[in-house]
Amino acid sequence: MRQVRISEIVIDKYLQVFNNRRIKHIILTSGRAGTKSSFAAIRGDFTLVSDPDASVIVLRKRHNKLRKTVYKEMLRGINRLGIPKSKFLITKSPMEITYLKTGATMYFAGSDGIDDTKGIIDEEHPIKLVILDELTEFFDDGEGADELQNIEATFVRGNRSGFQMIYLYNPPKNPNAAINKWCREMEQRDDVIHIHTDYRDVPAEWLGDDLIASAEALKRADERQYRWVWLGVPVGIDEAIYYMFSDRHKEKPPGDRTFKTCYIGGDYGQLNATTYEAFLLDTYERRLRGCGEFYHSGRDSGKQKTPAEYAMEAIRLMEDVHEKYGATVFYMYLDPSAAGLMEEVRRKVRDLSLPFAVHLKKAENDVALGISRVQKCLTYDILKIAPAQKNAIDEFGTYEYDKKSIEKGKEVPVKENDHCMDAIRYMVMGAWSKVKRWLPETEKEEEWMNPLDREEEDDDF
Repeated sequence: MRQVRISEIVIDKYLQVFNNRRIKHIILTSGRAGTKSSFAAIRGDFTLVSDPDASVIVLRKRHNKLRKTVYKEMLRGINRLGIPKSKFLITKSPMEITYLKTGATMYFAGSDGIDDTKGIIDEEHPIKLVILDELTEFFDDGEGADELQNIEATFVRGNRSGFQMIYLYNPPKNPNAAINKWCREMEQRDDVIHIHTDYRDVPAEWLGDDLIASAEALKRADERQYRWVWLGVPVGIDEAIYYMFSDRHKEKPPGDRTFKTCYIGGDYGQLNATTYEAFLLDTYERRLRGCGEFYHSGRDSGKQKTPAEYAMEAIRLMEDVHEKYGATVFYMYLDPSAAGLMEEVRRKVRDLSLPFAVHLKKAENDVALGISRVQKCLTYDILKIAPAQKNAIDEFGTYEYDKKSIEKGKEVPVKENDHCMDAIRYMVMGAWSKVKRWLPETEKEEEWMNPLDREEEDDDF
């Protein structure tokens, strides 16, 4: 067993609470790379080996997110403490880590319902430390403060002293979000400490040059987004959803090149507008280049088109893109509610002899995630809009959140004049597996590894 100083693996801001057992509630918030997860793992593992009477439980809202996140984080914590894994019994089903010398155990559980944790009681080694990771999930998908109080009541029983709960989350952008209000209320209590960190609190050698460069790149591109993502500041929600859209995003595809692949997003309406927004995949310059638009509103024009007519308009758009830019593969992501239109397009593709391949997909309609991805594409200049996409350009300037929803802590787009925005969101979601490769490493939305986690993880116990 190698000797490790806690001060060598935990940042200075966290040292004040590492051995403090008097504080009952420890709230840790941060921007990206604030090392709060690393601290929680080290502290959780240290509790197991230093207190023979204490067990630990680590909770996330959903069971299916445990193994790839907090479970692996706790194993890394053992490595950082310099303790051989042979000192533990480590199992995957159930997910548990038991310190062999004392029998103290770290349990992992989801809290899919408010009563899910009631059966997890260790009679021999009382649970003295509860770690709640990704706390925003408990507010977005659960019962919020009520659920946290229920969890506390479940595990505080049987403890005479030293019981603690550690809460981890990145603050939502909206200061009115329920979890931000909860934190402000908790700060008023004598048994609570709130510590906020960001990557600037972490030694640069722990982070690496690439991570710091990613942070600085976003700062240059969009300082407001940088303050939220990297500094963890609830900067507030602009009513304008795509406030970063500007003239720099308006650009025609180069006329001297051909492109193999085109992505099309389609939003369908009967009286409301039906629109298709087409984008070329430019793997050379790493862009999604707008290249064509179809837009028709039955209400505005006074003439409604049938699904068969709309299907033919989709084919004409593809033919135009094929002729102008040489595209031979089209991926079309249609409004999930437009089953009839999708069938009509499928029929046209089957019946016509087209000089290109067409792949039809039902669009993924996660609004918040889709908006976030479009924002990233705009921030990093991946998404370009052709001047011919006039309706899309107009909507970029007017698409906004409902002001009352912001005040209530939620962000709900106004459902007016948003058809092009929906189509572009569908398209970006469909192309995301290709597009995310062009983002800085820390913007790819995959399970993001803490800067301390440079060593390879060994899954053979």
